[in-house]
Amino acid sequence: MAADIPTLSKLLEASLDPRQNKQAEKAITEEQTKPNFSLSLLHIVASDSFPATIRLSSALYFKNFVKRNWVDEDGNYKLPQDEVVAIKRELIGLMVSVPANLQAQLGEAISAIADSDFWERWDTLVDDLISRLTPDNSTVNNGVLRVAHSIFKRWRPLFRSDELFTEINHVLTKFSAPFLTLLQNTDALITSSQGNPQVLKEAFTTLDLLIKLFYDLSCQDLPPDFEDHIGAISGLLHKYLVYDNPSLHTDDETESGPLEYVRAGIFEGLMLYIQKYEDVFGAQLPQFIESTWGFLMSVGLETKYDILVSKALQFLTAVASTSHAESFNNQDVLVQIIEKVILPNLTLRESDVELFEDEPIEFIRRDLEGSDNDTRRRAATNFLRQLMSRFESLVTRTSQNYIEIYLQDYAKDTKKNWKSKDTAVYLFTAIAAKGTATAAQGVLSVNENVDILDFFQKHIAADLQAHDAELILKVDAIKYLYVFRSQLSPDLWRAAFPLLVNHLGNDNYVIHTYAAIAVERVLFMTDSNRQPIIPKSDVVGASRDLLTHLFKLITKDSAPEKIQENEFLMKCIMRVLIFIRDGSLPIAETVLNNFVAIIKVIRHNPSNPRFQYYLFEGLGALIRFGAPNYPQVFETKLYEPFATCLSEGIDEFSPYIFQLFSALLEANPSGDLTQYRDLLGVIIQGSVWEQRGNVPALSRLLSAMIARDASHIVASKQLEPVLGIFQKLVATKAHEGYAFELIEAVVTYTPIEALQPYFVTILQLMLQRLSSMKTENFQQRFIAFYHFVSARQDKGLGADFFINVTDQIQRDVFKPIYLTVILPETQKLARPTDRKTAVVSFTKTLADSQAFVDRYPKGWALTAQRLLELMINPPVPAAADDIIPDADVDELGFGVGFTQLNTCKKAPRDPFPEITDVKEWIKHYLRDANSRHNGRIVQIVQQRLDQQLQHALAEYL
Repeated sequence: MAADIPTLSKLLEASLDPRQNKQAEKAITEEQTKPNFSLSLLHIVASDSFPATIRLSSALYFKNFVKRNWVDEDGNYKLPQDEVVAIKRELIGLMVSVPANLQAQLGEAISAIADSDFWERWDTLVDDLISRLTPDNSTVNNGVLRVAHSIFKRWRPLFRSDELFTEINHVLTKFSAPFLTLLQNTDALITSSQGNPQVLKEAFTTLDLLIKLFYDLSCQDLPPDFEDHIGAISGLLHKYLVYDNPSLHTDDETESGPLEYVRAGIFEGLMLYIQKYEDVFGAQLPQFIESTWGFLMSVGLETKYDILVSKALQFLTAVASTSHAESFNNQDVLVQIIEKVILPNLTLRESDVELFEDEPIEFIRRDLEGSDNDTRRRAATNFLRQLMSRFESLVTRTSQNYIEIYLQDYAKDTKKNWKSKDTAVYLFTAIAAKGTATAAQGVLSVNENVDILDFFQKHIAADLQAHDAELILKVDAIKYLYVFRSQLSPDLWRAAFPLLVNHLGNDNYVIHTYAAIAVERVLFMTDSNRQPIIPKSDVVGASRDLLTHLFKLITKDSAPEKIQENEFLMKCIMRVLIFIRDGSLPIAETVLNNFVAIIKVIRHNPSNPRFQYYLFEGLGALIRFGAPNYPQVFETKLYEPFATCLSEGIDEFSPYIFQLFSALLEANPSGDLTQYRDLLGVIIQGSVWEQRGNVPALSRLLSAMIARDASHIVASKQLEPVLGIFQKLVATKAHEGYAFELIEAVVTYTPIEALQPYFVTILQLMLQRLSSMKTENFQQRFIAFYHFVSARQDKGLGADFFINVTDQIQRDVFKPIYLTVILPETQKLARPTDRKTAVVSFTKTLADSQAFVDRYPKGWALTAQRLLELMINPPVPAAADDIIPDADVDELGFGVGFTQLNTCKKAPRDPFPEITDVKEWIKHYLRDANSRHNGRIVQIVQQRLDQQLQHALAEYL
């Protein structure tokens, strides 16, 4: 039965109402299973008869539906073929005709489809787009260009590859000429519409999109058509860099308009061309440099120009890295640059102070070193640093004069002229730091011509200690410590640390947040011996008050979105818990209660993925160091709130919760599974596996449950559904590794009698994959699995067991697998535990396998040879590593994917911990086996091995 449009529109309307939202979303999820659900959504988007809010909601659902359901991990369509064809047929025409806010959502959907289908499975797309372009209908053109941009912008971050260049060439051969024609037509339309504001604005939107596409099409390589017309294109870009028309101005001082966006886009294109194609573009540069100077000297301080000023400064920064930089190498020019361009953009404006007071979290995000926000201050700093990298002593000398002037002005009236000191500190920081600051260590190299410690003692330390210092100067002082953290001695840090902790108690939002940011980073830092700079005992003693206070700051306002607003405070909590390790035991219960209280509130509206990540990472640290000591307390306190989040379908939390449940179970391997049995029922039903981000965490959790409750799983007939999950996982490339993780847990903990009936099917599934869709990873995991089974004779398994099972699939199929896959590729096993298992497997095969004595006599000699090769470099499984790596949150793609929690990663399991020295173990095992089998092994060695191998094996016998 097809999805019903009136019903669907009512559900979409209900989903916008917070009171009905949950039920409506559930009902929409049920509608998704009906045929043509996606086309019904598009019908609603297309129809003027529905309210704008419902059309937008439908476009959003369509985008998310397509992202999740277009193709599987291996690129096969998940939707019926006719629905796929219909979507592609409808989408472009629809996008061209709907309002801009709907275009944005449909554009993302097209981009998602293009990821898998463009261009081979959608080779008509570019022709379809070109056929719709018009000489002067801006509405239609803008729709077409938005589609094009949503597809071509995918190229920007990609690495060069043959496939990528084939795709780009496919586009350029068709699209370059119409693109250049439309650029000329748009220029003509703008020129002829000077007095018609409405047409002019539409045409400027077209120009904005054309400039974005100019970047997309050039981002990997210079298009030949662009190179041929570089003079004309440059002339046009320059025309619009200096173009002005009052009807494009905005009345609001804070709101950028079409002029600002077009010019900012032009600057981005210019930077690309300077950095990649200077040989072709260099001759065009002087006109742009001159106009940029003129603009920066005259532009106002209003925030609506911020994006443009920062792009203009970034452009000059790019110029300063080329041979054109020589024009700056002059004291008079530099004085002008610093006075007229750098200082006005470094100085705190009224709007910045307002932001500090009214939107503190926004102030912090823009101000933070290493953030990617385009602010005037950051752009001016980077420009100055680029000049300094070329003309260090000249820039340093000139800047120092200004630093002195500003500090003297501050000294005249410290209450009134505090902004002068703020500018001086900023300017000093700009010239003192060299290179880019790293997230982990801050500034790594500094300008030899300045003294960071001296400046700290004379001008910064007092603001850190004084109670009555101006608030923003206090922030500057904390930030100075934070930026130059690697340059300050451990002694200085030990003195400064208590001051930072005191600032956590400051009522001002920016001050206590910056203090938390600095405390977190200092606790992360280590000295040359990898020892923390701050003694652990100092922090353990203060940890109760410190954490209580941080939790209080986070929960000051009880609305879910306010609690999650400040991820920096939560990151500090996480770091304290990682730092004090088992020092958290005395306060574990209090901390747990705080975490649980926060989860209970924010589950109603999970809005900040960074905050959530740090929260669960912090909980992971608490579980890692606390749960082995108090397993019951942890399991009891966390089960109910976690289970509630899962039952309410809070997708953002589930991959984290499954990881933490796993860590809880692994911390207490001997416990029973009583209260988790309901959860086990949910997991083996299978629907939770549909969300891709859940799979890695679920396979680990299911493995942990099997380890604790295998006999109950067998008794309650749950083994078959578990094997059904294995069957699903092993069929896809993306999840093959998790399939092996799961089946190894099943084999390890399930009684062999219960598994016996299924073993043929298990191996059949593996061998099918090996012959039809082999990947390097699959082959490695299969070899490791073979050794895992072959080494476990104590469990009734072993090489003969494996051979017997494969014989039931096809008589003697073991022989080619062993000769072409297992023997030659074992040496490539990467994980030390797998290599150790392979040594045990080969040794037990030589010692005890009957098949290798009777059926595969040559195999015996080959196995001995491979065992000796493995022993040239005997495997030593890594000792448990106690270092918790630091994830760079900017590189974690939050969203539907899986995010690994580092604090409670699964430790690699050594299946043979009792074997500490493999060489000694082989000697004992082979000698015992030789006497068990009445000298059979020595006999085989003499009959089947050549002199060299006999000699090599002699030391073991």
